[in-house]
Amino acid sequence: MNHSHNTPEKIRHAAPMMLRTAFHDRVQALNQSNSWYDWKGYTSPSSYEVVEFEYFAIRNATAVFDLCPMTKYRIEGPDSEAYLNRLMTRDISKLKVGRVGYSVWCDDQGQVQDDGTVFHLADTVYRLCSQERCLDWLCWAALGFDVRITDETAAIAALAVQGPTSCATLRAMGFDGIEMLKPFGMRNFPFANSEVMISRTGFTGDLGYEVWTTPDLALPLWDALFEAGRDHLIRAVGSEALNIARIEAGFIQAGVDFVPAEQTIRPGRARSPFELGLGWLVDFDKPHFTGRKALLAEQKNGSRYRFVKLDVEGNKPAEHSFIFNARKQVVGTVTSAAWCPSAKTNIAFASLEMPWGLPEHRLSAEIYYNRELKWTRLMATCRVITDPVFDPERRRMTPAPSC
Repeated sequence: MNHSHNTPEKIRHAAPMMLRTAFHDRVQALNQSNSWYDWKGYTSPSSYEVVEFEYFAIRNATAVFDLCPMTKYRIEGPDSEAYLNRLMTRDISKLKVGRVGYSVWCDDQGQVQDDGTVFHLADTVYRLCSQERCLDWLCWAALGFDVRITDETAAIAALAVQGPTSCATLRAMGFDGIEMLKPFGMRNFPFANSEVMISRTGFTGDLGYEVWTTPDLALPLWDALFEAGRDHLIRAVGSEALNIARIEAGFIQAGVDFVPAEQTIRPGRARSPFELGLGWLVDFDKPHFTGRKALLAEQKNGSRYRFVKLDVEGNKPAEHSFIFNARKQVVGTVTSAAWCPSAKTNIAFASLEMPWGLPEHRLSAEIYYNRELKWTRLMATCRVITDPVFDPERRRMTPAPSC
């Protein structure tokens, strides 16, 4: 019997193919570096050409990032508000139609499952965007509520349009009045005999928008956007440039800065909102929510960890470094790190054991770097910082700068 079809070579090529986003044809044509990564099963660009050029497009021009792989859930029904208010730590009843809110949701032990943005689309209709796939958790939490939850990741195409000339680019497309859209607001605009939704949201800490449409309008939207942005130095950007921008802005990321509670294996690896610097999202004055009892106990008894931003000496990023105190004891680890060009600062996020992480504490990072095949160990002094590293006024201005 011929078993040649079962050879390892054949099996290796039987792996599932990566999905392609609605913008893939345009993204692939621009990706000169041919640098890709797997974002939730989708082929997504790490970079297009030079990461530094892409970063400076975010901070000085118009940058475009394909958001299609981002997990998106539609939550609708008579109990949609009550359900989300039971799920989230934040008071969702205060989120008006046409507004977007950032929130986290926890398990019964008060450990963060994920963070994301909630879009209030209509009276009883919401969209939840998250980093992780969590449909099973959302459905389990919906028991007893009259709601319908749909994964609409593949049904919604989206682009992040970020940077100081982003408003001007969108105005040039004919989206009149876009400059009056307030931060965390959203509105529908006519496009190609249909409509697109534009929200003033993003992951860069800068002036920026996210444009939401259907897959059939994706390529016409991309083409019109890049034609309108030609005079505004528009550039497509990948995940590496976006990562620098979000670290500079002080934004955390699930799967990088914390492990979602549902995915942890070892005890103590999950984190609460307080242990991620997100205590401001916990509203104990609202009705009961998942994890409330555990979070009240933590507020009373204290947290195990403190999440901090560090200004690291030198210009070598402290990725995955151990953090030491003055007694040379390991007190934590770095979760994210990058040299931030606009702030001209070497920034790291770190999860430290309590009570460490106060501004007066003397800390250092153990950094290893390779130069000409030789590994060098560097102990770099770290300073805890509490003020934003990058926080431009244009991010909050209404009307937004549009010229």
